[in-house]
Amino acid sequence: MARHVGHDSRNWPEDFTKMIGLLCLVAAILGEHGVRGQRVKVEREVLSYPGQTVNLRCAFTDATGVQLTMVTWIYEPKDGTRSNIAVLHSSFQPNYPDSPLKGRVSFTATPPSLDSPSIQITDVRMTDEGQYICVYATYPGGNEQGITELVMLAKPQNSASVVTVEAGSKPVVVARCESVNGRPPAQISWVTTASGNGTLTSKTGDDNTVSVTSEYRMIPTPEDNGKDISCVVAHRTQVKPESFPLKLAVQYPPKVTIVGYDNNWYVGRTNVVLTCQATGNPIPVTVLWRTMSGSMPDTVQVTGNELKVLKVDEAVNTTFVCEVKNRMGVSRDQVTALVREPSVNPSNAGVVAGAVIGSLLALLLVAALIAVLITRSRRQQQGYRANGSSDMKTRMFGGGKKSSKNGTNGGTGSGGVGGGNNNGPIYVYNDGSSHQGLGEKNNHHQPLTMGGRPEGVTTAPTAQDILLSNELDEAERRKFDELEEEERYVNFSGGAPILQLRPPGDQGDMIGDYLDDDMESQRDGSVISRTAVYV
Repeated sequence: MARHVGHDSRNWPEDFTKMIGLLCLVAAILGEHGVRGQRVKVEREVLSYPGQTVNLRCAFTDATGVQLTMVTWIYEPKDGTRSNIAVLHSSFQPNYPDSPLKGRVSFTATPPSLDSPSIQITDVRMTDEGQYICVYATYPGGNEQGITELVMLAKPQNSASVVTVEAGSKPVVVARCESVNGRPPAQISWVTTASGNGTLTSKTGDDNTVSVTSEYRMIPTPEDNGKDISCVVAHRTQVKPESFPLKLAVQYPPKVTIVGYDNNWYVGRTNVVLTCQATGNPIPVTVLWRTMSGSMPDTVQVTGNELKVLKVDEAVNTTFVCEVKNRMGVSRDQVTALVREPSVNPSNAGVVAGAVIGSLLALLLVAALIAVLITRSRRQQQGYRANGSSDMKTRMFGGGKKSSKNGTNGGTGSGGVGGGNNNGPIYVYNDGSSHQGLGEKNNHHQPLTMGGRPEGVTTAPTAQDILLSNELDEAERRKFDELEEEERYVNFSGGAPILQLRPPGDQGDMIGDYLDDDMESQRDGSVISRTAVYV
């Protein structure tokens, strides 16, 4: 394996071997130059303001094997030629040749030394800006140097302003921003929503300061008036950029709009107001109201930009014109009022609607009540009539006081006339026998009179007449209904049965006790029961 590697090495191309040797030589030269360059120590950049004193330091760090013979400081402005400003020799006194800095430059050490030949410049001027080169003359290496950049700073005076322009169709300058007598030149930018762009110009002064001016150009429109625009100035002497907020000033004739007409002017309406709204630059100061007919109605009051109609009538059925004027021109707007017939006051709409709804509800309630009453009346009348041929409705009538079972009408018996009740007549109405009508049955033999009626008994109305008559009050009708539905004997709580009912076949035996406090006297001398009972 080792022989194989050695065999490959001997077969490498000859050009490749030469390339490696050349790279090694270049690296050695660069390394030597770097070592030499690093031995002269200077500051890369020094900042100063006009009138100050500035120090420019220089030193040779490693003089081993090197003989230092002389140091020369050279000034090289950005626009100009080089000049020697200070020379130090190991065997002679310091020398300051003629230069723009003569009389203001000197070595800082006393006596000066080649190891540290730093210099200082007093009353620094803006024209002193440039490169300062510290050059060492050495033996046997020759010259070595270091370069320091002197940067002169001047804080500029910044300002910004808007330019009042008229609305038009050509680009014009609407704002201007300046940074005067600064060093280095300031940077200016614009921040705005307006559609335009900034231009930049600069001018160098005699003292080497720079004044920068930026103008913002655009096509101004009325809509651009009042828009925000800011000039931002950035400079090395400032901790942060300085901002100048502004508002564009675009002049234009007034824009007029009349508001307040709702197309609902009806006869009798009061206190309607039209407002003349106007915008413009300069601000409009003159507002004039007039009508197309020439004369202003008597019911109209004008106050500034407001026109108030105290009461709408046919006289305000006209066209109102508002005319506004400023220095840029005159503009106007108009509105035609159409007077309508009187209408329902919108404020009473709720009351009217409530009254209508209330009336409808009342009508519905009355209709429902009438329907209930009619239905109930029909049910009662149907209940008073017979429902089948075999049904028998019996109206029991009683008269006089309660008597014993064996007493007769008019007899004294145990009760007598004064102490007992006679049994009243029993009327039987048979629905199935139309020819029979109302029959009368009595369990007692009564003496007859000439007319065939029992003595002392007057002619009584039929059961159907009584039931269908209007003499029955509501209480009696309810009692009829209850008795008809239950179809049972009726008893009052706390007392004996008022009336005892039996089936039609047992009426011959119907001689029962009943209470007389349910009986009512009639005008003809008879008495009838207040309670109607159906069987």
